[in-house]
Amino acid sequence: MAHEKHKDIARTSLFIRSLPDQHVEPLLERAIFRHYERGETIFLQDEPAEGVHVVLDGWVKLYRVSPNGAEAIVGVFARGESFGEAVALKNGPYPVSAEAVTASELMVVPASVLVEMMHEDPDVCVSILAATFTHLHGLVEQLQQIKAQTGAQRVAEFLLSLCSQDSGGCTVDLPYDKALIAGRLGMKPESLSRAFSRLKPAGVTIRKNHAQIADIERLRDYAEEDPANAWSKG
Repeated sequence: MAHEKHKDIARTSLFIRSLPDQHVEPLLERAIFRHYERGETIFLQDEPAEGVHVVLDGWVKLYRVSPNGAEAIVGVFARGESFGEAVALKNGPYPVSAEAVTASELMVVPASVLVEMMHEDPDVCVSILAATFTHLHGLVEQLQQIKAQTGAQRVAEFLLSLCSQDSGGCTVDLPYDKALIAGRLGMKPESLSRAFSRLKPAGVTIRKNHAQIADIERLRDYAEEDPANAWSKG
């Protein structure tokens, strides 16, 4: 049985928050909680989809391997984010592979449990659609950030999304492979390094795989200001 703290984290995830309240606890009781070490495979491309995965702690990458052996990163997921909804409900194979890029805690909601709940209560269908729409909206926002924000501002937004509080100072964990963050933000690794340097005046210090944020509100102001002003501070 999962530790209660994992269930508490799961309750804050978008996927669980989207469900009708009366279904949350029954679903958590039937979910599977797993630990993965860094570099451990979660599932492989073309394996039968097991269910919806929710990241409770750590970092997970989704990737595909081309015929020539090159690896293409499809997505990087952190605490509170979920993946595999659509393919699990289709009862099809995974179109990508998943790997824990840090020690990670995941919750898996079996597809059979979701389908059963959807048959019992149509509101569950609406909730899953709402969560999927929010994912899509997030992708649109990422595209907008690429067009309208500097690289440093995009990194600032990313760090803010990892904070567990709204004000004061905060320290967030990052994967050791910074190229994963760069790929998620649509940047080159060298551009990410420059962006981290630009954030020093905004109170951000990078130490190995940790980002120390001196003042969350100050960093938020930097992320939201006019890009022309943000560039001048680099």
